[in-house]
Amino acid sequence: MIFLKTQDEIELLRQANLLVSATLAEIAKTIQPGVTTRQLDTLAETFIRDHGAEPTFKGFPNPYGSPFPASICTSVNHVVVHGIPDDEPLRDGDIVSVDCGTHLNGFCGDSCYTFCVGEVKPEVRELLRTTKESLYKGIEAAITGHRLGDIGHAVQTHCENAGYGVVREFVGHGIGRDMHEEPQVPNYGRQGTGKTIKNGLCIAIEPMITLGTHELAMLPDRWGVVTRDHQPAAHFEHTIAIHHGKADILSSFKEIEEIERQKNGKRSSNRTGRNHRRGIKQCHVPRRTGKRPSHHSPHLRQDAHALHQNPARRQSQGGNEPVRPFKRKNSVQIQITKHNEN
Repeated sequence: MIFLKTQDEIELLRQANLLVSATLAEIAKTIQPGVTTRQLDTLAETFIRDHGAEPTFKGFPNPYGSPFPASICTSVNHVVVHGIPDDEPLRDGDIVSVDCGTHLNGFCGDSCYTFCVGEVKPEVRELLRTTKESLYKGIEAAITGHRLGDIGHAVQTHCENAGYGVVREFVGHGIGRDMHEEPQVPNYGRQGTGKTIKNGLCIAIEPMITLGTHELAMLPDRWGVVTRDHQPAAHFEHTIAIHHGKADILSSFKEIEEIERQKNGKRSSNRTGRNHRRGIKQCHVPRRTGKRPSHHSPHLRQDAHALHQNPARRQSQGGNEPVRPFKRKNSVQIQITKHNEN
């Protein structure tokens, strides 16, 4: 059942989401090479609790494994979603998607941002830029009278036209007193299909986009999900409310983006100074993006819950068919449910 929210409820949702945004901004100040994702998790949990809220992710149940052990998800490089924070330092050239949730005054906040760690390859920066653009394309389509398929179509079209993969197995969701409510909000779809968008609808839109294939595999911890081809993935998320016929964004990237501009300005200044002293032109040398597995499935698409049950096979409308072996030792396969998408 979809619960449409009152104006008072929307304002409570806004408070919870702005706390998520402030938490992500604190993380933005801290992210740099050498910092561990466990340190980021400790920072986030302390910040959330100091502001009178609870981290909704910590202890989140997993029907296929242990509850989520941390307050944020930290998905590094080719980890798409639900990466568990660990003690491995971030490296120059990494990207890390930080997904954060709070429970404040009876309502939930949820937002995600993909951060660059130091100097990142231009093609990876472009992936991040396009993914963030697709989020706002989806938000623009969220107006009364439109349907949820219009949101997914806007995201899918923007990203696939740029040559990227659009993840099917994990989707956006309704949000309110519970972190994951109806309806589900896929990042793909056909225009004019799905539930009608009405005033009071509150949803989290969260494109998960890959540099290569959209095919996925699951890590043995039964939380982290990676790209099968080990190409990087980006993930951006806003919580919105439909109010007076259009989307009101309840979370915010404003402070994060300002911190990023300041960091980029310092790096550019440092490069210019070093190159000037050496008597050479300023240039950019691409760095390798590290490919490390990170050590929940809350917004797993409903018909994709079966993905966990038989990792060695996938299903299609025509029956079962084998999956190409995934040879990396730290990963297990998940099955893919095919749908007729555009």
